Amino acid sequence: MKKIFLLLTITFFNQLIAQDRPKLVVGIVVDQMKMEYLHRFYSDFSDKGFKRLLNDGFSFENMHYNYMPTYTAPGHSSIYTGTTPALHGIVGNEWFSRKENKTIYCTDDASVATVGNGSKSEGEMSPKNLLSTTVTDELRMSTNFKGKVIAMSIKDRGAILPGGHFANWAFWHSKTGDFISSTFYGTTLPDWVTEFNTEKHYMPYFEKGWDLLKPISTYNESLADDNPYEGKLYGSKTPTFPYNLKEMYQKNGASVIRSTPFGNDFLAEFAMRAIEKEDLGKDAITDFLTVSFSSTDYVGHVLGPRSMELQDTYLRLDQTMETFLNYLDKSVGKGNYLLFLTSDHAGAENVNYLKDNKYNVNSISPKDIRANLSAFSLATFGVDVVLNYSNFNLFFDKRIIKTKNLDLAVVKQEFKEYLMTMDYVKRVYTEEEIIHCSGADFYLNFIFRGYDPTQNGDIIVLDKPGYIEYHGTGTSHGTTYAYDTHVPALFYGWKVKKGKSYNRKVITQIAPTVSQKIQITLPNSSEANLLEEILGN
Repeated sequence: MKKIFLLLTITFFNQLIAQDRPKLVVGIVVDQMKMEYLHRFYSDFSDKGFKRLLNDGFSFENMHYNYMPTYTAPGHSSIYTGTTPALHGIVGNEWFSRKENKTIYCTDDASVATVGNGSKSEGEMSPKNLLSTTVTDELRMSTNFKGKVIAMSIKDRGAILPGGHFANWAFWHSKTGDFISSTFYGTTLPDWVTEFNTEKHYMPYFEKGWDLLKPISTYNESLADDNPYEGKLYGSKTPTFPYNLKEMYQKNGASVIRSTPFGNDFLAEFAMRAIEKEDLGKDAITDFLTVSFSSTDYVGHVLGPRSMELQDTYLRLDQTMETFLNYLDKSVGKGNYLLFLTSDHAGAENVNYLKDNKYNVNSISPKDIRANLSAFSLATFGVDVVLNYSNFNLFFDKRIIKTKNLDLAVVKQEFKEYLMTMDYVKRVYTEEEIIHCSGADFYLNFIFRGYDPTQNGDIIVLDKPGYIEYHGTGTSHGTTYAYDTHVPALFYGWKVKKGKSYNRKVITQIAPTVSQKIQITLPNSSEANLLEEILGN
């Protein structure tokens, strides 16, 4: 009897250890956040927002994306699947698909319908195009679908892709001002979402407007408020504070909030309501909440990385993080939740800013690139064989090539040699070179990991460092270079020790690390390389 009792006791405690998990996992993505922002603005942050994560959690200071293109949809997918576009299939936000012979959007799904107060197209969305499972999917299966997964963002792709295939709900922001979903998740919105929408939490932000949070002397890390590198928000005469958001709302509708820091506050309010009403982290079965803050990306694209507007957005997000962390402490319990924060990509410096400081770079219009490619084709082959140029991908019209009895290999070589004469081009790779990548070429490795031969182009173009296929104000992203790949990766909370690592890490290590830490199955396409620094106790 003693032996039986001892055996049962050991089995019981082994099961307890095996099921030792946090009550809630919170995955936060800050769209277009460069690691550098945490350091540039550090002295202006409070002690209880970003600094709390940096000083009391574990920071991977040298985290990078390991593929191209560095865009929002591939970024979110790679964070949560632990693999790259070559396997998970999300090769852009939208892309021309070789297989479909048309441009498709990452989460398009005509088989589902809008749920909530949104347009028809806003809700025809699902994770159908995502080919791999996510860490959130694996949590659902590992808990026999008892653990909840709730995903949310201002952007549809920022909610749908992290939530994976099995999320209870994914919510995103409609131009009407409401959070909506699709029939992929359910037929009617939960009552608490309908109630939240009715309360119109965005209106106080429009009424108050947007002025600097702190005295102007605080913003000495940024350029002057009015500078030539900034775009203009919703028809404003100058890119300067204060912004009359009420007037912008009256002319453009509720979607204005996306391009202000208050889009982040609005989403954080929604996230805290979700924790309360969905009872996240309230029992012994682990739940997962994914939150993607999109307004940082909107502000960055329009106004650029050196604008006061961007700095103010991060100072306000710091306050939002403080509020959100305090809420988690109160609602779930300090030490009962595991939180990670990262970004879906970083972003380049404004090209004209670099040029004015004597760096010989330029911005290139994708439309001009397309026109020049067609002109070259006509001059060389007597016919335009260019089907599409987008996302650094060049597609050839195989029907025309066949009809004109052209040799596809010759066409590819001619275009490659032509492109290599362009001032902005660093490398050009054909489909064959990408597929047969040996690993010796640093940049080709990035392209190989982001390349799906059923969807991507016949040729991929890599621009030189500093060049942007974008207009002259604000910024963009998408390349293999450190300014686009270097992002934060902060872990905090449940069984996370304090510390920092300066070794180079890659974004596909996050999902398998979380899976191992909470003892669930790895996402099915995961590369299974771990961030061992945060494993164990």
